[in-house]
Amino acid sequence: MADDIWNRDEIDSPCINICVVHPEARICTGCYRSIDEITAWSRLSPEVRRTIMNDLPARKTMLTKRRGGRKARIAKGDA
Repeated sequence: MADDIWNRDEIDSPCINICVVHPEARICTGCYRSIDEITAWSRLSPEVRRTIMNDLPARKTMLTKRRGGRKARIAKGDA
């Protein structure tokens, strides 16, 4: 019976201990989950966790979009 406690079919958390919420995207820059997903994670069903896990790689691009840097500032006259 003790093995049932330690051998569960749960999906592990994607947390990598880099817990910083991106100010615009509103997702964690470490695991790419929203604050609501992080808060509810332990209560979510395995199916919902699996869906979120499958969505996470696509969210990475939300944090890597460039805004144009110096070239964009020059074009706007903000150099």
